Amino acid sequence: MKPLDPASIAPTAGVRTLLYKEVLRFWKVSFQTVAAPVLTAVLYLLIFGHVLEEHVQVYDGVSYTAFLVPGLVMMSVLQNAFANSSSSLIQSKITGNLVFLLVAPLSHRDWFVAYVGASVIRGLLVGLGVFLVTLGFAVPPFAQPGWILVFAVLGAGMLGSLGLIAGLWAEKFDQMAAFQNFLIMPMTFLAGVFYSVHSLPPFWQAVSHLNPFFYMIDGFRRGFFGVSDVSPWLSLAVVGGSFAVVAAIALHLLKTGYKIRH
Repeated sequence: MKPLDPASIAPTAGVRTLLYKEVLRFWKVSFQTVAAPVLTAVLYLLIFGHVLEEHVQVYDGVSYTAFLVPGLVMMSVLQNAFANSSSSLIQSKITGNLVFLLVAPLSHRDWFVAYVGASVIRGLLVGLGVFLVTLGFAVPPFAQPGWILVFAVLGAGMLGSLGLIAGLWAEKFDQMAAFQNFLIMPMTFLAGVFYSVHSLPPFWQAVSHLNPFFYMIDGFRRGFFGVSDVSPWLSLAVVGGSFAVVAAIALHLLKTGYKIRH
């Protein structure tokens, strides 16, 4: 059997260049793409933590502010991963510079790796920023840190892939805004960021369990406190399966040139 050449599976120069371009794109305006989301998450923490700190306790021995921190971190990771790939594609389509990528020797897999990779980097960077700033308000434990990393990367990858789909579908900025305001935001806020789903009536508990974002946040929170509303293995199966489906759709759309080759 012929040994596998490492160079054959290493990222090509084109992938590395496109990934660098996408990372540089958001980093050049980091005050808007990184600092602003961190500030927004801190404002949520200040408002909800101050109002509900003495009235809500979800887990024994865990303050409500500490409970909020992982949810806000994961919410920031998901929203910014989606925003990165979706905004990049729609801007390139509207300004017309997407043609330069179309003539480059890049496969649909190269596009996927670069766009989703940059989305994961931005999501994790914003999430880390939120976590570091919120340490001044509460310091959650790291009961099972492996789950933190797994769900952060999988969640960012799924939302980066979903952002690709949205960016390919949208033809103008208001369509992209509708996608984010009527799908991403509600699914994120109704996923247990500010509460445990066990506090909801039975009907809404059942609805929450149909939301894949719930499993991302619940599994991520499991890594901090060692407790969760559902089994982390169930969350892993749902999130992993959702990522596989969304990534397959994004790859298919890229391969067929959906709305980018006309």
